[in-house]
Amino acid sequence: MTPMSAVPPFGAEEELLLVDPATGSPRGRAGRVRDAASGELDGEMRTEQVETATAPHHDAASLADDLRRRRREAREAARRSGVDVAGLATSPVAPDEASEPNAVPDGRYGDIAERFGAIATAQLTSGQHVHVEVASPEEGVGVLDRIGPWLPVLRALASNSPCWRGRDTTYASYRSVVWSRWPSAGPTRIFGSLAAYDEAVAAMLATDTVLDEAMVYFDARLSRELGTVEVRVCDVALEVDDAVLVAVLARALVTTAAREAREGVVPRDEPIEALRLAHWRAARWGLTAELVDPRSGKPAPAGDVLRALRDHVAGALADAGDAELAADGCARLLAHGTGSVRQRAAIEAAGGDLAGAVHAAVERFLP
Repeated sequence: MTPMSAVPPFGAEEELLLVDPATGSPRGRAGRVRDAASGELDGEMRTEQVETATAPHHDAASLADDLRRRRREAREAARRSGVDVAGLATSPVAPDEASEPNAVPDGRYGDIAERFGAIATAQLTSGQHVHVEVASPEEGVGVLDRIGPWLPVLRALASNSPCWRGRDTTYASYRSVVWSRWPSAGPTRIFGSLAAYDEAVAAMLATDTVLDEAMVYFDARLSRELGTVEVRVCDVALEVDDAVLVAVLARALVTTAAREAREGVVPRDEPIEALRLAHWRAARWGLTAELVDPRSGKPAPAGDVLRALRDHVAGALADAGDAELAADGCARLLAHGTGSVRQRAAIEAAGGDLAGAVHAAVERFLP
């Protein structure tokens, strides 16, 4: 087992939406944008998206700097290619008929599109994934077994997708609803051991439904290549400060769970059926209504549940020097709203024009 410090390194991936500067509609220019980039940009299943990935970092300030640098590179490459880029988890504006979202035609993404049909071809959604280093895969499974009840809280505070294909869905995170269509997505049971986790993945692969282990779309999963736990429930952030808040809370959850696993703390065995409902409530209302409190399994005010989350991970936040950042960030979201609330405010300011949310997101992408 690799020795771990009290504060493990962490990093973030961001899937970003390419948009028309005038109309706000998504544009399929990923190939051109990647060619124009001075740094590293990856493609996604949609040609209307690019993805960035930070290096591992030990502190929130350096992670924030890295996120800003990579967003800056993405914006410069996008503008050189005649488009712009935004932190939008779904597109407020319906795609132009001439630029309807299409799967990348060749390779693995093409194979996914052929197998999963409309689930894949309509999947124009963008998330933020947080990677936190763990000492071993065994410790990683111990983490997965303990963070599940808290992941709906992360989903709620990261909610940034109220619109879908030209209409307001009334959801805070409609990306979550669209993503849940994948048959391999969602919360996981308590595994109890690495062997049990591996058996579950092997059983999924044996059905010949998912193409490979990368399509095991658990809300949180092991990333063996990177030696991390990957938390996957969050919408991509409207602003860098939102992305950093999500990342520090995710790291604190993983760090707390790893400590509990080492100490033999028994994980809360929440029924999958109840976890799915907790995630649905988080996606439906974000922080504007009650969330399911992981301590009781019952609804409670969002502010109380956010405080419970910070209390639960207080030791990890203190060790990382992130306690003040987490407190201020949660207070900011409760006062001014998540990305979904801010998108709706921009639409209202634009007289109901959904393109107003896109233009505001472009401005907020790198203030």
